[in-house]
Amino acid sequence: MEDLQTIFEMKDELLAPTMAKDFPNLPVLRSEGYFYFGADGRKYLDFTSGIATENVGHRHPKVIQAIKDQADQLTHGPIGIINYESILNAAMKLKSILPGTLDCFFFGNSGAEAIEGAVKLARYVTKRPYVVSFIGGFHGRTLGAMSLTTSKSKYRQYQPVGAGMTYQIPYAHPNETPAGVDWEDYWEEKVQKDFQRLFDHQVAADEVAAVILEPVLGEGGYIVPPVSWLRKIREICDAHQILLIFDEVQTGFGRTGDWFASQTFGVTPDIMAIAKGIASGLPLSATVASKELMQQWSIGTHSTTFGGNPIACAAACATIDVLKEERLPENAKAMGEYALEQLEILKEKHPIIKAVRGIGLMLGIEIADPVSQLPDHEGLMNILNKCLNKGVIFYLSGNKGEIIRMMPPLSIDKENLDQGIKWLDEAVEEYEKEIGIGGFQT
Repeated sequence: MEDLQTIFEMKDELLAPTMAKDFPNLPVLRSEGYFYFGADGRKYLDFTSGIATENVGHRHPKVIQAIKDQADQLTHGPIGIINYESILNAAMKLKSILPGTLDCFFFGNSGAEAIEGAVKLARYVTKRPYVVSFIGGFHGRTLGAMSLTTSKSKYRQYQPVGAGMTYQIPYAHPNETPAGVDWEDYWEEKVQKDFQRLFDHQVAADEVAAVILEPVLGEGGYIVPPVSWLRKIREICDAHQILLIFDEVQTGFGRTGDWFASQTFGVTPDIMAIAKGIASGLPLSATVASKELMQQWSIGTHSTTFGGNPIACAAACATIDVLKEERLPENAKAMGEYALEQLEILKEKHPIIKAVRGIGLMLGIEIADPVSQLPDHEGLMNILNKCLNKGVIFYLSGNKGEIIRMMPPLSIDKENLDQGIKWLDEAVEEYEKEIGIGGFQT
């Protein structure tokens, strides 16, 4: 067997660059709790949670034990050919934490699959062809999901997606709110006008099957919209018998301080797509709706070979148990509020931090040139690399890659949260000194 360093160097020959060239591309041997343990012998504080996936922390003992126990019994279950306990237990546990009448499940393997299922269900039930999404939204990179995704144009490059079947209107973005105007009032009125313009000029309301959105914009920049904006969209959908789909792939399982952002904002969709935090890193997702909707989806119209894998479902059951027993949604809310306060202090201290925002442990730090206020992607990457050298991993988001994405495990404690923010503070200060602007103390 090749030595460890040689194995990691083979990635360029074996793995597609589009898969293996992301930041930070860190060679890792194992993970535990809040940490990755690198091949370089160093320990790294993980403020990505596997991109909001390992909400209970890396390799939680109860989740690992559930995986081992299930592997001893059944490793694959082509649901429909056979039936098995873990998939039914997962459905019952999910039903207990989901809002409203979202109580029936189609299990898949990924967030994109959950989105594909949600859109197929909506079109099938309504017998309408069109779907409306929002500029800046990210819903996946499979062809159907990509027709709804507009966080970056490069995701759609050379892919003639949608075939005229989707339409986009603006998401409620604070940077696009006129100066001196209350942004909640502005966007509540604007979304009404945006939909009316869409229905008047591009697609009749009675041909729209669904409106799909992220209740908190994720890859598009960690934007938390006004509650009034979400409620107005719910009203518009109800008025035209349009199904409302929430993409809670990233916001779910305690990330916003509640089980789901739907509960945080008090707006319940007709269909929900969930994944990421559902099974602590194992491939699992679900398209969720009421029994009344799901029963209209004819047998065989949608199917799966690997969806709802027995081991992944067992991991999901254990994950939900840990989230409940350790009160991790509550911890996410408390630690998130504290972290946002600390990030506000950094914003006042550092000219290159244009804005901080977030909800729960879904936090964004916007990096911009302090003079032009234009997005500073190069500066952001400089800061992320400095943070990595200190021992903490952040990630990026935003259309220009200008948002530092901070999403630690929901189990994070104050000591490690403070340490990560301290390293971020130091990295920003070092970068500002390099470009000759310097921060100031408050």
